[in-house]
Amino acid sequence: MTAALVVFAYGTGAHVVQLAVGGLDPYPTMPGWLAVYFVSLTALDAAAVVLLLFRPAAGLVLGAFILITDALANGYANYVVDHAGGVTPGRIGQAVISALAVALVVVLPRTLRAVRTQPAAV
Repeated sequence: MTAALVVFAYGTGAHVVQLAVGGLDPYPTMPGWLAVYFVSLTALDAAAVVLLLFRPAAGLVLGAFILITDALANGYANYVVDHAGGVTPGRIGQAVISALAVALVVVLPRTLRAVRTQPAAV
């Protein structure tokens, strides 16, 4: 659970920085729909943090959705939109996001069972 909180808090911060540096169009080379998705991650990552703190099961499910879609979106951005060859920082980032998505999906069923059997916090 702590690892997920760190991942989504980091994601929130990274997207806030991208908005602060890039303004209202922090992804000018991306198709509009993809730029909107990347900007929406600012709120989605923050929502995952809040849910992980107060509704852990919902936070884990939202987190899995975020990481899966983020890995797919970054894959599209780095292999379809970006025509650079070889290893790029974006491709390394996409690999990390993909690994995090796989890791969360693998542990999700067991973690959800554990979270649901814990007594409610008072």
